[in-house]
Amino acid sequence: MTMRIINATAWIVLGVSVGVWRARQSVESVSRVGWWTRLRDFERGGAVSVRVFRVRAWKALVPEAGTWFGGMSKKRLPARHDGGLRRMAVESLRAEKTHLSMLAVTPVFALWNAAPAFAANVALSLVVNVPPIIVTRFNRHRLARLA
Repeated sequence: MTMRIINATAWIVLGVSVGVWRARQSVESVSRVGWWTRLRDFERGGAVSVRVFRVRAWKALVPEAGTWFGGMSKKRLPARHDGGLRRMAVESLRAEKTHLSMLAVTPVFALWNAAPAFAANVALSLVVNVPPIIVTRFNRHRLARLA
């Protein structure tokens, strides 16, 4: 029971910390596409997300937390005027980087968990972070086509 409380507290602290850190990054910083976030040719403009992951069937079920730390909601496409599509692309990239960062901190749980509990934390991290990454990449492909 105690380890569950420690793990839950650690997830909350790490999640809030990463969320605040990413929300405070400048648009210029967030806009930089790196090796991990570059859209790939093999994704075929988001078609892989549709065919392999069936993203359209479940993407509306993924919670939207973009506004929790001052960002914008990505549930609806903003108006094209006033740079709405550009802002949506930046916020989608910010969301992807946030969830990638959460995956990157997951190994920290190996410090205090035995192998089975660590494996459970890895599974939790994958379940919580991979679907939003799939959705944000799908949306970024769509936004790139509109741009």
